[in-house]
Amino acid sequence: MSLTGTLSNALSGLNAASRGAQVVSANVSNALTEGYGRRALDTSADPLGGVRIDGVRRDTNLALISDRRLSQADTGGAGVRADALSRIEAALGTPDDPDSIAARIAAMESAFVAAASRPDSSTRLADVLAAAQSVAGTIRSAANDIQAVRMDAETAIAADVLTLNDSLARIAELNSEIGGKYGTRADISALYDQRQVLVDKIAEIVPLRQITRDNGTIALYSTTGAALVDGRPSVFGFDPAGMIVSDMTLDSGALSGLTLNGEPVAASGRFAPMGGGRLGALFEQRDVIAPQAQESLDALARDLIERFQDPALDATLAPGAAGLFTNGANAPFDPAALPPQELGLSERIAVNTLVDPDKGGALWRLRAGLGAAAPGDVGDSRQLDAFSGALSAGRPAASGPFAGQVLSAAAFAAETVSRISVQAQRAIENEGFAMARTSALKEAELQGGVDTDAELQKLLRYEQAYAANARVIQTVDQMMRLLMEL
Repeated sequence: MSLTGTLSNALSGLNAASRGAQVVSANVSNALTEGYGRRALDTSADPLGGVRIDGVRRDTNLALISDRRLSQADTGGAGVRADALSRIEAALGTPDDPDSIAARIAAMESAFVAAASRPDSSTRLADVLAAAQSVAGTIRSAANDIQAVRMDAETAIAADVLTLNDSLARIAELNSEIGGKYGTRADISALYDQRQVLVDKIAEIVPLRQITRDNGTIALYSTTGAALVDGRPSVFGFDPAGMIVSDMTLDSGALSGLTLNGEPVAASGRFAPMGGGRLGALFEQRDVIAPQAQESLDALARDLIERFQDPALDATLAPGAAGLFTNGANAPFDPAALPPQELGLSERIAVNTLVDPDKGGALWRLRAGLGAAAPGDVGDSRQLDAFSGALSAGRPAASGPFAGQVLSAAAFAAETVSRISVQAQRAIENEGFAMARTSALKEAELQGGVDTDAELQKLLRYEQAYAANARVIQTVDQMMRLLMEL
């Protein structure tokens, strides 16, 4: 071998060792960087002598990443459901909570019993009024909290749609940059990293599959086949409402649905094109979970109102008049009215002002009857006993998930809370399972990532190779000097 050939081989070795050290340093410095794919230097023997750098390879396990992304989507959806149901459960309160609806109704029943034992006591009648107002106020507060759950979902949907559109547009741009530089000597690994971070962000919102295209580009599709990016990015549309009340629904047109490239697309449901991730769960929170809880609460409010507006309970009531609980503004509840009055009833339920001294009423009407013209016998407890009996008596539920079941008022409230609690507990368990699976997949992914110990060992080998090649160059230099001295 000629001295020039030897020198050329040694120089190529120096170049490969220095490039390898550069790759190792990049790996070590980005060991904790989100979305970073470990780099590996690909080399081969040059037919003309020396070593040839074929390029820098980005090592990733696409199958494992795909599974982790799907698991992330499940975790995001499960977290939304668990949070929504937990908030609704907290709004209704558990039966052992003194501020819960069931506890308030039980306290009102006790207040009626105490007042019946001393019907002449204004203090005990005032306790009945306060207990009734607490029941109505707690129901209204829970109804408002449920609407807040829906409004929070509306806001989160708008934010996720914005994130989707921005991320999809950026992925399309990165595809274009990667495709333009693919096959050149330029290191485009950083562009792959940026794209992976964006795809991971989308995968938390919508479950997706990544498909490899030509020249390093990718296409993204939802798991049900809707195109997200394939050449051009898709565009999602959503028109958020400024405020949500109980009668606003997707079916009525008062709330916006999701559009994909201008066409309506389902986001919740088993086979929905955009279902399965956090976005689908948010639509479910707004359009299914919270409205179902609202339906149960409206049914409870209806049951309370109808128990006390029954003419057989209070003979002083005029036909069609409201009882102790009203449909707002002393109005009765009419089950035959159109549009139906039950929707949003829990937001309107109130105590009849006829028994409220602060609103021109009188406490003695709790004893004498709401429609009584005079206080009557102060020792007469029959009406108070009747009110107490109306609360404790079993009555068939007229609507809601417990329609047809015979329940007391307190039992109705307890069953309503229990139903939500069971759903919340199941959702929390599903979230825990999904989180554990995602965590396991992330760990497996990290195991295939940057191992700093292995990288440092590789750096030592590059150092030794660099020193050896430098020694060869030094020796060739000495030989050349000897030749020049001849």
